[in-house]
Amino acid sequence: MYLTSRLPRLYVRTAQFLGTSTSRFKSNAPAVEERIEIPNRVQRSPTDILNALASTVGRDPTAPHYKYHDDPYLIPMSNVGKRTFAMSQEAGRKAAKYIRDEHRDVFMHQEAQPPIEAFAPKMIFTEDSEVNTDTLHLLIRNSQVTDAVIVYNLLKQKGVEISNDSKQEILELICFYNNEEPLPEELIEERWFKANADARERNRKTWKDGELAEQLFQELEPKTARSYAAIIRGMSKYFQAERAYALLQEATEKQFELDTQTFNAVISVSNFLKETADQRWELCRDLLQQMAHQQLRPNLGTLNAALEVVSTFGNFKLARSSALKVLAEFKQLGIEPSLGTYYYLLIIFCRDRAPVSHIIVDILHELKGREFTIQHPKDTFFFATAMDVCRNHLHDKTLARNVDELLHTGNNYDLIGDTYKEAVYYRHFFALLCQTEPIDEFMKVYDLLVPNVYIPEPGIMEEILKAVEMNGAVELMPRFWSDMVIFDHTNRESLLTRTLQILIDNPPNNDLPAHQSLPEQVGKIALDIYQKIADPEGRRPKDLQFSGKMIGDILALLVRSGNFEKANEVFTHIDKNQHRIPGTPSENCLQEYVNACIENKAPTQAIVCLQYAVENNMDAQPIAESINAGFTLNEVHLSKVKSLVGEHLVGK
Repeated sequence: MYLTSRLPRLYVRTAQFLGTSTSRFKSNAPAVEERIEIPNRVQRSPTDILNALASTVGRDPTAPHYKYHDDPYLIPMSNVGKRTFAMSQEAGRKAAKYIRDEHRDVFMHQEAQPPIEAFAPKMIFTEDSEVNTDTLHLLIRNSQVTDAVIVYNLLKQKGVEISNDSKQEILELICFYNNEEPLPEELIEERWFKANADARERNRKTWKDGELAEQLFQELEPKTARSYAAIIRGMSKYFQAERAYALLQEATEKQFELDTQTFNAVISVSNFLKETADQRWELCRDLLQQMAHQQLRPNLGTLNAALEVVSTFGNFKLARSSALKVLAEFKQLGIEPSLGTYYYLLIIFCRDRAPVSHIIVDILHELKGREFTIQHPKDTFFFATAMDVCRNHLHDKTLARNVDELLHTGNNYDLIGDTYKEAVYYRHFFALLCQTEPIDEFMKVYDLLVPNVYIPEPGIMEEILKAVEMNGAVELMPRFWSDMVIFDHTNRESLLTRTLQILIDNPPNNDLPAHQSLPEQVGKIALDIYQKIADPEGRRPKDLQFSGKMIGDILALLVRSGNFEKANEVFTHIDKNQHRIPGTPSENCLQEYVNACIENKAPTQAIVCLQYAVENNMDAQPIAESINAGFTLNEVHLSKVKSLVGEHLVGK
């Protein structure tokens, strides 16, 4: 208020001062009228300020996702933990809602003005409830399917007249959700989890035949194009393809003008109507011609629906030629492809049993530097599929880098999809980089993304270990073993075997500074593996058992690290359980253990090792010679050695 009241005075004084100042100078220049132009108002959304602030910060790959508590003890470090933490947080919200609905008498107060409907307990409808058409409209608007059906039945029982418009609205609601209560929008993780589960059953018909949707459709008189569109779309969405197509033909015969979205829905399920590729393509063309006859303009959904049908063709030549025809036709219509369109092109051209295609090169050239927004549900499938093509179809790291650059352009990362698709994307990216990049370059990506953005699965961790083995980078093994423990990968026998193999085949080089502390670290890794497998039955995984080679490698690594006490413990386990352990340690491992016995002056353990070698039909001569040369044996030890290998192998 103070500034508002002062502004007119300041303006007057400023004008008087300027007038006094300019009057001192005589000028013949004509007076110029100054006009203040107020710019047009720019419409802003409620989150524009937050978006502007977020653009100054950028994405931090070293920080955990915002859905996890920023606490070291509450940040998940495995893929199972990530899903468990996220789902448990939503389970807590569901538990709170359950308590609110079960004890509604405690939560009837309204502190907010105006009241917030989402915080209020949910209404419960019974046969005695007083309802009207306004109640029905409110429930339809809030997408409360179960309650809307209950209220609709109550209105019918009470003889309340329900208009055709109301019947049409509830028909559209039931067809969209297939007469099932949808998950709340705030339960993001559960919705993603359910969507992935539904995707695995995408070929199964889930439409509920003979229920309220079909009853409503039969009751609607006179039927309209809108009622036909609702039932056709619902049946197509839940794969009741034959009846959807029959209703489409019925509506066409009755000269109803259906909309483009309805034709798109039927086109997308054409592969369920015909068996062969030629028949599917012919049906798709017929539907497009019907659209043209009704003067309906195709849109992006039509393009992607047609490509979805083409992607089901078993004949790759017909699929490729048909896809190019569709793309050229829609380009003439001025329809711009979305990322979902390019996703369909990739799965059409880059098949496992088809000739190699480099169409992704042209796609990336077309998309380079562009920022996209979601236009079609399949848009979120593009990046994971493109990285899959780079890895498995072309094995090209340069293209993979280009895909990753496109993903991080602008807000394109929003189109990577849910957590599962993000993991699939980085799974292919890591597998390709560790096979093609030098280990130092790969570690830069690894350090940037692991563990907050991506946690390698056991299969990818094995690929990483292969890269370490190929590059001889044994100094990285303590880091990777620590990560495997955190990621809960230590119950995989293949990973343990490869880890031990790398440590055995690449002994530390004491001349290198990075290898100075490596022998001790290697010994700790070997001991950790031994303790995890030798745990009591209740603590270790049931499928994880020692093999002869595995426990032999552990023995050799403990010997090399100078931990002779634990090496004795491991060999005692080998000797006592030799009938349970499949296979035997290698002769080199036993020889290293005997040499350690000689250094530590332990002839009894060395002779036990010799006895083990003899009992398992191994070449015991080198071990016997080492024992004879390294020890001054007493009569008892000497007679034991002679009984095992014979007098001719023991010098006097």
